[in-house]
Amino acid sequence: MVLFKNSPALRLIGLLAGVVLLILVLLASVLLGHQNFSVQQLWQAYSQFNGSNEHLILLNTRVPRAIIAAMVGASLALAGAIMQVITKNPIASPSVFGINSGAVLFIVIGLAAYGSSLTMGSMVWIAFVGAGVTALFVYVLSMQGGARYEPVKLTLAGASVAAFASSITSGIILIKKDSLETALFWMIGSVSGRQLEHLVIVLPYMVIGWIIALLLSASLNVVALGDEIAQGLGQRIMLIRGIAAAVIVLLAGSSVAVAGPIAFVGLIVPHLCRYIVGTDHRWLLPYCALAGALLLVGADLASRFIIISKEVPVGVATALIGVPFLIHVARRSKHA
Repeated sequence: MVLFKNSPALRLIGLLAGVVLLILVLLASVLLGHQNFSVQQLWQAYSQFNGSNEHLILLNTRVPRAIIAAMVGASLALAGAIMQVITKNPIASPSVFGINSGAVLFIVIGLAAYGSSLTMGSMVWIAFVGAGVTALFVYVLSMQGGARYEPVKLTLAGASVAAFASSITSGIILIKKDSLETALFWMIGSVSGRQLEHLVIVLPYMVIGWIIALLLSASLNVVALGDEIAQGLGQRIMLIRGIAAAVIVLLAGSSVAVAGPIAFVGLIVPHLCRYIVGTDHRWLLPYCALAGALLLVGADLASRFIIISKEVPVGVATALIGVPFLIHVARRSKHA
């Protein structure tokens, strides 16, 4: 069942409604928390800044946090949607396939080697290399024992690499204790404490990834029909998969570089959006970007109230939603 099936007008209205909802959720994320603010205070923080604690919290903490959550959520959702179509695996996502864990491992290795001298720009490139190497390794590992592609083998390879990368990361932190505090900043998976300066460094890579993903949407529709049909229609399957893999590395790597390994956004959002707009990627990808931003901003807002006395990382909130959803998708695929 598709909610807006064969109705471009309803899909457009839904997209516009989602934009309005995202603005409202962003506003709520800025204003609400253990300390609440008013719209007037937010306006005065920009128009009549007086250096008060309220204005500093709004400008240096709440606004950057909300914007970063929206950008990272959109990127992870797009990466998940593309992974699911090119791998033909309904549970594919950067977190499930270990790409996030691989990027974090490389960042922790860099921090252990260079410490505080490692710049944010260097971390971005390290995250990209980690994401790319992990993706390649998972693919090669899944092809062992026969050249035929099998989604189950790819999933097992991804889960194994994710566990391996997480174990090595923990081991490095235990050995290199002087890098513990900085490394944990990346391992937690949170948008708290991040600054707009961090986002500015990775934003160009995110935007490039978004643009290429949207340009690739028509080709993804053909690839979803199957390799033989796609080749019969003149599509260059290997080229499309190569470009798609580069987009995934750009989006996942930049997201990890700024916010750490936030799981399940890339898994949950594409499935929800397919229920709304179907499998046409020309509509699905914009919906995924919007819904991913909504999910992560909303999860970050909810994470402030899970424990009354203090906030928890947004990764905890997404895991509370994502683990049951993963089980549901796996059970549905088994009975399909």
